[in-house]
Amino acid sequence: MIVQFRDRLARLLGRRPPDMQVAALCLDPASGQVLLVTSRGTGRWILPKGWPMPGRSLADAARQEAWEEAGVRGRVDEAEIGRYHYDKDQDRGFAIPVEVRVFPLHVEALEAQFPEAQERRRRWFAPEEAARMVAETGLKQLLRSLPAPQRRPPA
Repeated sequence: MIVQFRDRLARLLGRRPPDMQVAALCLDPASGQVLLVTSRGTGRWILPKGWPMPGRSLADAARQEAWEEAGVRGRVDEAEIGRYHYDKDQDRGFAIPVEVRVFPLHVEALEAQFPEAQERRRRWFAPEEAARMVAETGLKQLLRSLPAPQRRPPA
């Protein structure tokens, strides 16, 4: 009830609540390093992310995005590790506010062939370095809160 009221009030005032996406924070369990991928549009470094999927939990949708965008196989935690916001550019020339819910995914394997392999690059980073590579302030903060890596990740 309160959420509906807030949404109606925001629309009356000319603002809408942010849309929601889910992201996988792909972690190498042995080293603590983070896997980032490039976006298809601008080539900037991001977490694999996308829209919630009918019939899947938010965490499972994040796991699916990690497979499609980065070829990651692994175990995802159902509890989110954090959230961040960004403005998603639209084809019609404007941007919409998006809240991204982040779920840790413990990488067990990286596949060479995956749906977006020809459209993206992927690379392991220490959390502090990953924080320098991404654009979103909230994501930078989340990455900086991770422990420093121990060893090199698997190939």
